[in-house]
Amino acid sequence: MIPSPRTDTVIVANDVTERERMWRRWPGDDWAAFDALPPAIRRRIHAHAYDAWAVNALILWRAFRRKTGSSARAERRLLRWLDECEALERDAFAAAYRQATGCPLPHAAAGVTVLRAG
Repeated sequence: MIPSPRTDTVIVANDVTERERMWRRWPGDDWAAFDALPPAIRRRIHAHAYDAWAVNALILWRAFRRKTGSSARAERRLLRWLDECEALERDAFAAAYRQATGCPLPHAAAGVTVLRAG
């Protein structure tokens, strides 16, 4: 839960993962960043198990594009990076769940993958 500026109300956050402790979220307009990304990355972000933070993805895609000199290589690199980040986030959430409950995360215990459309 996140305390609101008023002392008599509390905002309940929907994201209860370990992400805030793992990553830095860059400020910016998420919708504009999402729209500026190539279609394949937008599709992958849409299917991400968690909010993939479009501003972060756009910053990274632009950095990969500068480094590789190719939009296509930058796109492939970012898609792999998103897969790696998602796996790390799932593992961290499963570990926190086990610590809090003493039980394995049912999704992880079942050994299932992230359900994606298509």
